[in-house]
Amino acid sequence: MTQTRDILRAGLIGFGIQRSLTPAMHMREGEAQGVDYRYDLIDLNERKLGPDDLEMLVAEAEAQGFCGLNITYPCKQKILPLLTEISEDARKLGAVNTVVLRNGRRMGHNTDWWGFAEGFKRQLPDADLSAVVQIGAGGAGAATAYAVLAMGARSLAVFDIDPAKASDLASLMARNFPEASVTVATDLQAVLNGATGLVHATPMGMDKHPGMPLPAELLHPGLWVAEVVYFPLETALLQAARQRGCRVANGGGMAVFQAVGAFSLFTGLEPDVHRMLRHFADLTQPGPLRLPETA
Repeated sequence: MTQTRDILRAGLIGFGIQRSLTPAMHMREGEAQGVDYRYDLIDLNERKLGPDDLEMLVAEAEAQGFCGLNITYPCKQKILPLLTEISEDARKLGAVNTVVLRNGRRMGHNTDWWGFAEGFKRQLPDADLSAVVQIGAGGAGAATAYAVLAMGARSLAVFDIDPAKASDLASLMARNFPEASVTVATDLQAVLNGATGLVHATPMGMDKHPGMPLPAELLHPGLWVAEVVYFPLETALLQAARQRGCRVANGGGMAVFQAVGAFSLFTGLEPDVHRMLRHFADLTQPGPLRLPETA
């Protein structure tokens, strides 16, 4: 006699997400826990939609009985007005990557910042956080900035091609972390010369957005470099950083641990972190994640 299994549905809304490993991580963990779990990709690019169609997509997911949605580029901030509740962390960050759909309510959370911090600590456990530069001030950038400051960064300089976005994020983080120095960077070369670390938090380097977010010659051996992009896992930035003697952290850590947090919120079950790390490593072979399973 077979046991009746629960059936859960979730999804990911974003642009150019066909190579995302999030569905596989969620569904494999669900299978390991004895749950029938379907996780769909809702790709704006494939459906020829944009961020302005978010309301329609969320309503569509609710009508289909989804228990939750993950939200990625370019919708992590656009989703905010559509929510009925927002967690304290998400409110401080001004960005949501996880929406729990329950009893007609839309509850926004941010598992990105914790995911980035957990992956970072496993890959660069003794990183010098005294002077960090971040490229990118969007939804992912809000999470990484919050994470590095929560981990104890004393100085954070934020750079973005849109100076207004950089200024808004710097102001937000300065209010959340008044003990730290949070500034806007206008000259990348100048701030990187005296920096101990670089966080890259833009889509540059993704399959749909190939390239480097800065000239490779600005990298120097005194920098560690942390990436948020994970498809591909080895981005052009990380390749250039390794060649110049930098210690690096790939985007796989953030990918796994944000999924750990979202899985728990969606299902109410406690995910097995070590198992999800192994799942991700299997999915990214022959390019392993290179994360130890214990902190």
